[in-house]
Amino acid sequence: MTFATTTDPLPEEPIMSPPEEQFRALLSPRLNDAEIASLPRLDDDLARKLIDRIDGVRLFGHAYALLGNLTYGGFGPDDVLDFAHRHGLAGVCIHLLDGEERSLGRMSDEQLRRFARKAENLGLDIHLEISTTLRADVDQVVRIAGILGVRNIRVYSRFEGQLSEVMERIEQDLLRLAALADQHDLTFSFEQHEELRSTEIAELLRRVNHPRLYAMFDFGNMVNACERPLDALSALAPHILQAHLKGVHILPEGDGFGHRGVLQGSPEDDLPGARMLFELLMLGDDEPQVIALALEQENLYYAPAFRHAGEGDNPFIPYRDLSTTGIPDGWSLDDLLAAEPGWADHQVAYVKELLSTMRSIAAAQLDPTISLAGAR
Repeated sequence: MTFATTTDPLPEEPIMSPPEEQFRALLSPRLNDAEIASLPRLDDDLARKLIDRIDGVRLFGHAYALLGNLTYGGFGPDDVLDFAHRHGLAGVCIHLLDGEERSLGRMSDEQLRRFARKAENLGLDIHLEISTTLRADVDQVVRIAGILGVRNIRVYSRFEGQLSEVMERIEQDLLRLAALADQHDLTFSFEQHEELRSTEIAELLRRVNHPRLYAMFDFGNMVNACERPLDALSALAPHILQAHLKGVHILPEGDGFGHRGVLQGSPEDDLPGARMLFELLMLGDDEPQVIALALEQENLYYAPAFRHAGEGDNPFIPYRDLSTTGIPDGWSLDDLLAAEPGWADHQVAYVKELLSTMRSIAAAQLDPTISLAGAR
């Protein structure tokens, strides 16, 4: 696999209108030639659908964007609600462990009910996340979801062993999740989290074939599984219910790739973020398929390569610990805690501007009198 642009000649393009040219320019960065050639034409039907999807978009705050302050700085889940409300977001995604002793996982039932009331008063939905499919952890999050009135839970597995063995264990866990989902009126979204490939998760979801089991698509984790971003999105597309948006700098590591979190949309961000956001918005025929686009800015996070180009058909999958971002070299804790909220603010502004630009281009396609001067 390579992330370099190919040099094959592009097919001759028909003459495009200014909005089409702007649309193509917006979605083209970080794509190879074949991916550029596959860009859809911005006709009136596509423009109308894009406007409709952007007008109804559900952006969520994500606790990971404030993880340093949640871990070391005294923030708690209430601060994540306040962040989302301040930015006019639709909801929040929160891990049961975020906030340490102040986390949802350590709250009393009455504290959980107060948290749910605050979210309701602010008009925010809550989606829960855990980093396991083990029985005890799943039972805990299901219980807490019942108290909070939450219906959407993110999970992923962290098993060690040969890929075939890991897949069998995950399949058994997914069958149990399906039964719990029916029993408690829940949906579970299984995330592609660096060690499994999107094709493998899609295969598992097809095997179990349950209407309450979905995929969580993460913008960068496929890199560590040796997948190209758009290939991973295409593989998971029929199953994606939620997504994590972030910026990633790709790090070649032998015959694999690690990644470092960077500000989304910055010069260091190697992901085709605009194209992926567009593809996620367009999933679903009559109604949007993706119900939450979570803003998971992970600046300074590092993850090594987990999968490799020459690993064979049944590689050994090593154990991976929970994701975390430590204090990087050259940073003090105080500097990190002071900078982090600004990074989270930056991502909200960037994604909202990107959506606004897409909408302006689509509107200009439908009405040629609309100026494109403000479009990037």
